[in-house]
Amino acid sequence: MSATSAPTQSVRPLYLNGEWYRGGDPLAVQDPATGETIGRVATVDAGGVRAALDDAAAAWPGWRRLTGKERGGYLRRIARGIEDRTDEIARTLTRENGKPLAQSRGEVGMTVDHLEWFAEEARRGYGRVIPHQVDGKRHVIIRQPVGVVGAIAPWNFPLVLAVRKVAPALAAGCPVVLKPASATPLSSVLLAEAIHEAGLPRGVFQLVLGNARAVAEAMFGHRECRKVSFTGSTSVGRQLMRLAADDITKLSLELGGNAPVVVFDDADLEMAVEGTLITKFRNTGQSCIAANRIYVQRGIYDAFREAFVAGVRDLEVGNGLTEGVDIGPMVDERALEAAEASIEAAVSAGATVLTGGGRAELDGYFLEPTVLEGVADDHACTVEETFAPIAPLLVFDDEDEVVARANATEYGLAAYVFTTDLARAWRVGEALEAGTVGINDAVPSTSQSPFGGMKQSGMGRELGAEGLDAFLETKHLSFGGID
Repeated sequence: MSATSAPTQSVRPLYLNGEWYRGGDPLAVQDPATGETIGRVATVDAGGVRAALDDAAAAWPGWRRLTGKERGGYLRRIARGIEDRTDEIARTLTRENGKPLAQSRGEVGMTVDHLEWFAEEARRGYGRVIPHQVDGKRHVIIRQPVGVVGAIAPWNFPLVLAVRKVAPALAAGCPVVLKPASATPLSSVLLAEAIHEAGLPRGVFQLVLGNARAVAEAMFGHRECRKVSFTGSTSVGRQLMRLAADDITKLSLELGGNAPVVVFDDADLEMAVEGTLITKFRNTGQSCIAANRIYVQRGIYDAFREAFVAGVRDLEVGNGLTEGVDIGPMVDERALEAAEASIEAAVSAGATVLTGGGRAELDGYFLEPTVLEGVADDHACTVEETFAPIAPLLVFDDEDEVVARANATEYGLAAYVFTTDLARAWRVGEALEAGTVGINDAVPSTSQSPFGGMKQSGMGRELGAEGLDAFLETKHLSFGGID
């Protein structure tokens, strides 16, 4: 059966060993803007996951033998397949996730860029020759694929964060078994279609869906699953580390964040306000690198607050398919209730709502974009990761103080600084404990630069040259008897 025929069926298929599979108990997918069921996707049990891993292991010898140039050619064909269906995939992303359509198109564009980047990086699994210290010896370092990879993707950027795992693993020579989030699997079905059309050998890429814990346990319990790459919460990351311990399964973990934004009084006010609006409210605030705490220096605080609140009030809330919408729905009722509870707790502890603060008067899971003032450093909405369009404003006086406050968290994924002082930009950029620091830049993630967290925001890096390294083993070949 061709991949293009898959969408016509009532149950969307998984992709197992080169075949479309419609078994299992179908999983319903809802549009968070309307509550409508927009699709059903097949599922597998733990046995199905183990079978997929078996097939991936069987496919590994042939896939790893291909040259990097050949593997890169497959990735380019996948990129073209995704690009050619941009509108369809973007609408699917918006319907299953809720984000505005323009942002979904941006996610598709970044997905294509990731595939193109790793198509080139596939050629660059470099080793090196080390000068010998003993006559008659030579030392060579080579890089080899780690093996079968289990990839577990999140719901907030369901396509691009899946491809951040799939593309470098395939480029390195590793077969991949991908599990998307249960809330947003439809875009991964479309990814599987593009991969099928690109002609990858059987078993090199497979798509599974089912009970999250059962899938994870099957991955970690399979001797041929050499690595698992996961994006999600820090609490789940801890559980996966425990599962990995028995067989010392390698892990890449991109976990939670609590990103500070630091606005100094020498900042370009317009740039700082616009940048903070973007990094806070993109994807309805449901991003691990979203601004979670906004520190503004006292000298500019009043002007920033006025302009920022005005900007938030101008944001259009609605169905992401509607032209001009800036803020879509929360992913589900539970997320919306958690956001409401966070606002209520902050107000009970003395915070003031400057705008927003409640549900939007729309069907679906919509929250008004909210700005809070008078939030203490130990309030839940500043200590915990707030996956919602809630922006707490905090005032600070000097550089050392704000760096200490910004770093006073278990997380360290991203941070943002707005300043026109180059020396300060260097100092603060170096001092902030985060894997990515955007300096006068609200959207710092890019295919060619590494992305990942410090502290409890994870381990390992995606993207950049480091993204390929994550799926390669280093081997030392020592040659003797060379006289």
